[in-house]
Amino acid sequence: MTVRPLAFAVMSLFVATIVFAQEPTSAPADNTPASASAAVIAPVPVIPAAAIPTPVNPELRGFKAAADFRIGPEDLLDILVWKNCPELCRTIPVRPDGKMSLPLVNDIQAAGLTPGELRAQLTERLAVYLPSPEVSVIVREVHSVKVAVVGAVKMPGHYEVNSPATVLELIARAQGLTDFAARDKIVVLRQDGTTTKRIAFNYRKVAEGHDQDNFYVRPGDIIVVP
Repeated sequence: MTVRPLAFAVMSLFVATIVFAQEPTSAPADNTPASASAAVIAPVPVIPAAAIPTPVNPELRGFKAAADFRIGPEDLLDILVWKNCPELCRTIPVRPDGKMSLPLVNDIQAAGLTPGELRAQLTERLAVYLPSPEVSVIVREVHSVKVAVVGAVKMPGHYEVNSPATVLELIARAQGLTDFAARDKIVVLRQDGTTTKRIAFNYRKVAEGHDQDNFYVRPGDIIVVP
């Protein structure tokens, strides 16, 4: 008869100890509002670098992604036909007329097509002679994307532009201006649909460090130095 009251007393003491241990201690006596304390200890979110958008220079729109690239005259192509090398495999340039020649296919238009479009046409033509031909078209070298530099430069001509380049860089490729060049009257002619834009380029200001005036060229631009 004495066991149950003793057990009940021990259990009550154990529960009271747990409750007391879980009670929060009183906050230190300061005048900091609760909201201010929460603002101080709140974790700051970290934005991964990949989530931050990279600004794109609008002048680079003329240099399209590889998927949008269109073959042009003088480009060098690798044509591979699986299980039919070396008979039908060639490294061949696109002729000035925009065409290329291959065994069984003869002449075929390449300029103006994407590599994927040319691959589809080659596959269709070779299917007449081969069962389910597997064709690959690889652009080995790009020579069709050019910018012209004309007028009072030491070496006027057409210059290949395979990556973004500025007007100043193109003038440098043309070996610089002549002594009689009008440095503040240079213009860039740019075809925009059916119209031609005239974009002023002040060589003097760029030479003085005004980098914002040294814009990027686009394929097909003509730099005129009077």
